Amino acid sequence: MKVVILAGGKGTRISEESVLKPKPMIEIGGRPILWHIMKIYSFYGFHEFIICCGYKGQMIKEYFIHYYTHQSDSTFLLKDKKVIIHENRTEPWKVTLVNTGLDTLTAGRILKIKDYIEEDEFMLTYGDGVADANIQELIKFHHQNNKIVTITTTQPMGRFGAIKIDKETNQVQGFKEKARVDQAWVNAGFMVMNRRIFEYLGDGSEMLEASPLEAVAKDGEMTAYRHGGFWSPMDTLRDKVYLEELWESGKAPWKIWD
Repeated sequence: MKVVILAGGKGTRISEESVLKPKPMIEIGGRPILWHIMKIYSFYGFHEFIICCGYKGQMIKEYFIHYYTHQSDSTFLLKDKKVIIHENRTEPWKVTLVNTGLDTLTAGRILKIKDYIEEDEFMLTYGDGVADANIQELIKFHHQNNKIVTITTTQPMGRFGAIKIDKETNQVQGFKEKARVDQAWVNAGFMVMNRRIFEYLGDGSEMLEASPLEAVAKDGEMTAYRHGGFWSPMDTLRDKVYLEELWESGKAPWKIWD
């Protein structure tokens, strides 16, 4: 099953970094967050990717053009114009990069990669979020429910810690993270879709999350896989710092690979 990654947006909420590069290329631990997402899928045996490029998409293409030599010990014979690769440390990935347009909305980006999807099913996720989701269990859940779309949902931790206060004395009794049960369920990406999704995309002029998925849900063709583990987007610089700190601590929950 192929994995489609939406990587064409401008990332305006993290403009401190995205002014120089597309958001999926912003690094966590010296690697683009796009690489981290692909490693999650690759851990579960999914190595074929279709990346929907847009804003500064050439930088994503250049990354993969040079990926082989960057990850391996190499000798460059300049006079002979040859490169000797001594040890292959690259991934077993097949990566198709598709220019889906600078201002194309998400439904349109998916329409533009339709011809690259020959199978009945594919996976779809955003190029700016990581999780320790069990992809095999997600697919199993999708098959059990037999719907057009399965989305992974989660209840993210609150942005602010909660303070426990005695109602009578106003004495602070302790601090704790805001409980997940206080949070609404959100779409964490990591979706599985049947090819019938293309029938809902219209002319591609809307966001996938607007009328297309609303129509799928109205038809009773969408189910939610509830993920109770770690998930975090990288929408802002604060998010990037948070993910970077987790990675540097050696306790990044999404690092499920060796």
